[in-house]
Amino acid sequence: MVSVFQKVACPNCGNTAERYYIDTEHLVRTQCPQCDYLMITCSQTGRVIEAYAPGLPVCR
Repeated sequence: MVSVFQKVACPNCGNTAERYYIDTEHLVRTQCPQCDYLMITCSQTGRVIEAYAPGLPVCR
């Protein structure tokens, strides 16, 4: 169940993205339909659960 929904700027491309706060699972999901960006984090710890950001370099 989604508790809160926001329109935010995509951190990858700057277009409008969607952020969902899912309280029942303690998750925050940010997704962008323009560039396929995805970030799912734990709302309690801030830890990244899943991430996909096309076009961003991978740090080594």
